[in-house]
Amino acid sequence: MQIAANIMVGLVAIIHFYILVLEMFLWDKPRGYKAFGLTPEFAKETKTLGANQGLYNGFLGAGLLYSLIVDGDPSFQFAVFFLVCVMVAGVYGALTASKRIIFVQTVPATLALVLVLVAH
Repeated sequence: MQIAANIMVGLVAIIHFYILVLEMFLWDKPRGYKAFGLTPEFAKETKTLGANQGLYNGFLGAGLLYSLIVDGDPSFQFAVFFLVCVMVAGVYGALTASKRIIFVQTVPATLALVLVLVAH
């Protein structure tokens, strides 16, 4: 069960590193327009905002990655904390930005959290 939990935590971390790339580096590129439903004009005006959002997603990914590296109880505690953060961010994003976020962020984080709790 621990292996499955680690795989899901790793997957959620990878998702957040990918979101970092989209928001920090591809926000004003065709891939960013498509991912976030942006017009080129709006993307240009909000590029700094996108980069700021990307940085926060990177912190979530880094915390989850750290939970896979550190040993013992801190591993569990970091995983639970950062997965709950992802879940809260996903629910907020789904309510305020796009319903799709619930499936991109909240569902994988919830599955990972369940596995982490069962494995512990």
